[in-house]
Amino acid sequence: MTGDDARLVGFVGLGNMGGPMAANLAAAGTPLLVYDKAGTAERAPEGAAIAQSLGEIARRAGTVLLSLPAGASVTVVAGEIAAADPRSTGIVIDTSTIGVGAAAKVAGILARAGIVHLDAPVSGGVAGARAGTIAVMASGPVEAFEGARPLLSAMAANLFHVGTRQGQGQAMKLANNFLSGVAMAATSEAIRFGETQGLDMKTMLDVLNVSTGRNTATSDKFPKRVLTGTHDAGFTTTLIDKDVGLYLEAVADAGTRGVVGRAVGGTLAAVEADLPGEDFTRIYPWTVEHDDA
Repeated sequence: MTGDDARLVGFVGLGNMGGPMAANLAAAGTPLLVYDKAGTAERAPEGAAIAQSLGEIARRAGTVLLSLPAGASVTVVAGEIAAADPRSTGIVIDTSTIGVGAAAKVAGILARAGIVHLDAPVSGGVAGARAGTIAVMASGPVEAFEGARPLLSAMAANLFHVGTRQGQGQAMKLANNFLSGVAMAATSEAIRFGETQGLDMKTMLDVLNVSTGRNTATSDKFPKRVLTGTHDAGFTTTLIDKDVGLYLEAVADAGTRGVVGRAVGGTLAAVEADLPGEDFTRIYPWTVEHDDA
């Protein structure tokens, strides 16, 4: 591994979250080499070098960050990085949300090739990714996390090391996204009920946000995305359905209570079936349309 390779950071996946995160790294002066199989040149942030393949990423970059949509994608990418010869990559930081079991599988693939894995999903939405205010909830070796802290700080305001066991980062993220899904679904039902009683949405939100019912949906999603009619939170029905599904799988594996989870999961699955890939703040108009359900 050369000195240049050790400093070079690879970034794979330049979608809704990955693109802004990579842009913040580049803006901070990070030597960045990026790749996205959907098309790299048009998605690459200013100042980043463009890789032609995953093999080039593995050959040139000492550290590689991933921002991919699902566990299957991460598993394939991890396998290609591990198999690359020659290879400079010594650590892979996965910011994707893929589930507890998938994270352990990916960690095993990388470990067999002598590559350190940080399970480091993020939260804060597209707006947070752009602003650099997202949270990172990482698990894996403490020394790897501390070594990556300056890099992670360039794209995230809140860094947490939640455990040393691979998959604990995923467990934290799934619990978070489950609560986010609950907030959106429950607030939609509560607001709809209030409207049937003649209450104004904005007035309800004003009251809720200084009362005990306040949550991320009442404080952010409804005032900024629902009340305005923009429905542009940047997080899709597909992703919240996937994440809550992963949460329910993990709950079943753990043997913990999941009554509320299954109820919310059923609602989110129904929304996704009717509004596939739509912004997840459209849970509210879907709720209005299903008053009799």
